Amino acid sequence: MTTPARPGSFTGATDNAANGGLFTDTLIDGIPDIVGADVAAAEAAAAAAKISETNAATSATGAATSATNAGASATAASSSQTAAASSATAAASSASSVAADAATATTKAAEASTSATNAAASQSAAAASQTSAASSATSATGSANSATTSATAAGNSATAAANSATAGASSATAAANSATAAATSETNAANSANSATASKNTATTQATNAATSATNAATSATTATTQASSATTSAATATTQATKAEDYAVKVNGVVPSTSDYSSKAWAVGGTGVDHASGGGNAKDWATETTTTADNTEYSAKEYAIGVQAGNTNGSAKQWALGGGNFVMSTAVTGSGGTAQYSAKYWADQAASSVANFDEKYYGSYASDAAAENAHEAAGKTVAVGDLYYNTGDQAVKYCTVAPSGTGAPVGTWVAIEATDTSGFATNGFSIAMSIAL
Repeated sequence: MTTPARPGSFTGATDNAANGGLFTDTLIDGIPDIVGADVAAAEAAAAAAKISETNAATSATGAATSATNAGASATAASSSQTAAASSATAAASSASSVAADAATATTKAAEASTSATNAAASQSAAAASQTSAASSATSATGSANSATTSATAAGNSATAAANSATAGASSATAAANSATAAATSETNAANSANSATASKNTATTQATNAATSATNAATSATTATTQASSATTSAATATTQATKAEDYAVKVNGVVPSTSDYSSKAWAVGGTGVDHASGGGNAKDWATETTTTADNTEYSAKEYAIGVQAGNTNGSAKQWALGGGNFVMSTAVTGSGGTAQYSAKYWADQAASSVANFDEKYYGSYASDAAAENAHEAAGKTVAVGDLYYNTGDQAVKYCTVAPSGTGAPVGTWVAIEATDTSGFATNGFSIAMSIAL
């Protein structure tokens, strides 16, 4: 289709049927300025509506991105919660291990106590045996002394017998009896000495056993002490792990101690160090925050979708759809003046107004002036000077020069648009010559 006539240009050279025009000859040349201007305005409105649609799509993409960020935060919160559960399980296992170690320590302590008691009993028995051995040795010493005394007496008796041979057979018999008694005493002394040695050996063995039992008791006591210390350490570790697990789950006033991590609750609903932090923000804010940004930079999914924050200079999806500010159609979503960008609803309204304005001026195709007027008035519109319609009988565009003063039979004046006859005009050469001459 050819370019509409511009204001003041009535060439008639390109709007005929031969050049692809809507009508068959040059009768439409010189259509008033309003036709071209209205068409251009309608095209501009349609282009603006397209830009608005693109902006709305961009805003929707931003909202989707915010939703993705919210999902990522929720995933991070879920991972933290899983870590917390694992820590709790580890803490429970440590507690079970501590209980087992404590039971073992208790058993070992009981065994050590029993060994100590047995060692004490063995030591007492050894002391008694040693005392008995000492008594036996004392008895043996006494018997030996008695034997020595008897032997001395026997020697004296023998000497007396030898010196007093005359003492008679009774003295010799007495001497023999004394010798026999001395031999018996000596044998008894030897036996007592052997018994004393055996008792001494037994006492030594018992003392060694008692020392060994005491050493074992000391070792068992040391082992029990070590295991009790290990149990205490394990209990402390279990307590630490349980506290850490709890912090990973619900701590909202800072990082988990000895780490740079925040709890699953902080990532989910907010906490110190997470709320509105650069590169952070909790999942709840990413989803629903409408008073400020979620992470000091970006707005939440809800803000991009339906928000009205002035700082969101890109506008929300709802603003791009309905209108800027508090969704006022005539308020720009972004920019001002010549750079103002409006909502899809605004540009649609502008396009509809342009079409309505064009419909006010151009009626369409009708067979007569009366038909054109009646149809326009039936639509509740008023026929005015400058209005246009295409007369299918005359095959010409006609325009109103005098508006009708009533309805029914046409009383307005309609004139066909015709090409200007330039055959009587001066030629270019003649015009130039006359200009020079004058």
